[in-house]
Amino acid sequence: MGVMDYLRPAKKVPTAWWSSEDPMSTKPRLSTLTILVLGEFLFGLGDSVLIAAGIGNTPWTVLAEGIAEAIDWTIGEATFLVSIAVLLLWIPIKEIPGMGTILNAIIIAGTIQVMVPLIPAPESTVVAYLQVSLGIILIGIGSAMYLTANLGPGPRDGWMTGLQRVTGVPIGRVRVTIEISVLVVGVILGGTFGPGTILFALAIGPVVAVCLATAGRIGSEERPYLNPNQ
Repeated sequence: MGVMDYLRPAKKVPTAWWSSEDPMSTKPRLSTLTILVLGEFLFGLGDSVLIAAGIGNTPWTVLAEGIAEAIDWTIGEATFLVSIAVLLLWIPIKEIPGMGTILNAIIIAGTIQVMVPLIPAPESTVVAYLQVSLGIILIGIGSAMYLTANLGPGPRDGWMTGLQRVTGVPIGRVRVTIEISVLVVGVILGGTFGPGTILFALAIGPVVAVCLATAGRIGSEERPYLNPNQ
């Protein structure tokens, strides 16, 4: 299989050998849990790299940063607060969180809390854009890993799909409405909006699709071990 075959975007989340058969499982295989945790760490690391670049955050991080500025919290703490608030919005639409949902809120916020102070600010605009590009790639890889683990969507994704289910509005329209709304509120509160935000918005969809396709092709290969509990 050539390189271009691996880079062909996926149209849906594929099933891999590490995918959980039950998204509500509380006792996933070690391989599934490892992929999930590593994916969510990489997502948080990518978000941290974007934040440190200083030229624009993801829409949800713009909101978290704005809240952090308003209540004098760190951006990691505010990210966790936003995740909990979104999970509360699951209640009226009767969505049920999985293990991956809970770990998503904890690991991503914790990674941002730890990593943002450790990542140096870029020394030039060129480095800042390279940093944003790296952050987008890390978020794409992390997204593909935790989505294929199939242990429940992240708080924001679950709210989006739940709203689509109860309203019947197309998923694309729901996502755009949510993303624009949180971005506007975040900017009003003082979050960082800039070219990095726009670059993220344009690139993240294709990057995640390519990463999902790659994960699906890697995951369709023979497992490297035979232990059925792994």
